[in-house]
Amino acid sequence: MNRLKLTLSLIGVFTLTSLSMKAQDEKNPWAIGVGVNFVDLTSYGISNLGNQIGDYVGLKDVNALPVLSRLYVAKYLDNGFTADFTGAINSIDEIPSGEVSEKSYYSLDLGLRYDLNKLFGETGWFDPYAKFAVGTFWVDGDLAGAVSPSFGFNTWFNDSVGLNFETSYKTNALFGDSNLGNTIYIADYHFQHSVSLVLRFGAKDSDGDGVLDKDDLCPQIAGKQELFGCPDTDGDGVADKDDACPDLAGSLNGCPDSDDDGVIDSEDKCPNLAGDAKDGGCPDSDKDGLSDNKDKCPNTFGPIKNNGCPWPDTDGDGVTDNLDNCINEKGPKTNNGCPVQLTEEAKKTLGTYAKTIQFNSGKAEFKPGVTETLDIIVGIMKEFDGVRFDIEGHSDSSGDDASNLKLSQERAQAVVDYLTSHGIDNWRLHAVGYGETKPIASNKTATGRALNRRVVLKAIETE
Repeated sequence: MNRLKLTLSLIGVFTLTSLSMKAQDEKNPWAIGVGVNFVDLTSYGISNLGNQIGDYVGLKDVNALPVLSRLYVAKYLDNGFTADFTGAINSIDEIPSGEVSEKSYYSLDLGLRYDLNKLFGETGWFDPYAKFAVGTFWVDGDLAGAVSPSFGFNTWFNDSVGLNFETSYKTNALFGDSNLGNTIYIADYHFQHSVSLVLRFGAKDSDGDGVLDKDDLCPQIAGKQELFGCPDTDGDGVADKDDACPDLAGSLNGCPDSDDDGVIDSEDKCPNLAGDAKDGGCPDSDKDGLSDNKDKCPNTFGPIKNNGCPWPDTDGDGVTDNLDNCINEKGPKTNNGCPVQLTEEAKKTLGTYAKTIQFNSGKAEFKPGVTETLDIIVGIMKEFDGVRFDIEGHSDSSGDDASNLKLSQERAQAVVDYLTSHGIDNWRLHAVGYGETKPIASNKTATGRALNRRVVLKAIETE
């Protein structure tokens, strides 16, 4: 009996360390088990519940053969139900009332199991079931018809091999009795326990690829084990069923993407140049929203309406041609790029103020108070934005001609420099020195020479 206890303990430890596998089901429907059975007469003739439990735990009156003594075959039906047919042999030599001469024991049962995981959910290594069986058993040649409610569980080491543990309570509810001697009857009720090695089989591999149908995602088409039984025609590691290009190897959903821009080559307008998907896989070097293959100026930012090129400014007036109504004539933005005409009144006013622009003798330096006059001129020029002017510098005949010409140029430029520093566009002003070549009075008198030393502002008329 001690050897029996040790055997059961080792089996229990081995079971708890087994791998987690699924229960027997329609994908692996057949099972055959071979093992040992134990006829337990613990409760026979014992009325005290405590003694029954204690004797049950102690295994005092358990009968077993030291050989394989149980065989069963099981077939999964449906919805958690499994049918099984079980046969067992044993020898009875111990009962609660004492030892008896050895009696032979045989049993046959037809059972129906229900997988309790259907109620509780998959529990990993533990695969319990409830069972109801009908059958017969013989004790020393006496036959009885038995009803056997049972409980058991399987634990699987892999998809095919596992252990089965089962306890049945047998009662001769159908017919007959069996006795051990003239007065001791055991057929009314007894326990039968069993431990069996189980082999599952019957799983199909319809396409013969080495992956069972229960694990095969493509059970009718031979494929690779690493792809769960599905084929990979182009060998890119993506199963054909998931491969957008099953005949072309590629890393993007199974399709080639030569430039690694996330756009497959078949949809990429620039398959060898990385680009953006919104641009059909083509690059946009200047980031102007127009891909390089459509951009006439791919490296210069420009509007799409001008094919990706910046709008030109033909006349250089700061108004691009697309907004300039006079693309060959400079003009302010306020007049749509067209020149503004100076009024006669403004001409007279400018002429009057220009006459008061005076310089220190022999220098291109303004006399005190001249800058106030220049500020007024700035205001008028801004009012007529876009009008161009010649700034003429003149001198009297004192000194040599070359010196006078140089000085008159410097004085005209001094006026231009002041005006541009106060917001007048340089392109509107042109400084020119005439020296003493254009006198407006006689250089023989002091009054005449003073009149000849002057600055003239002339509006450049446009056609």
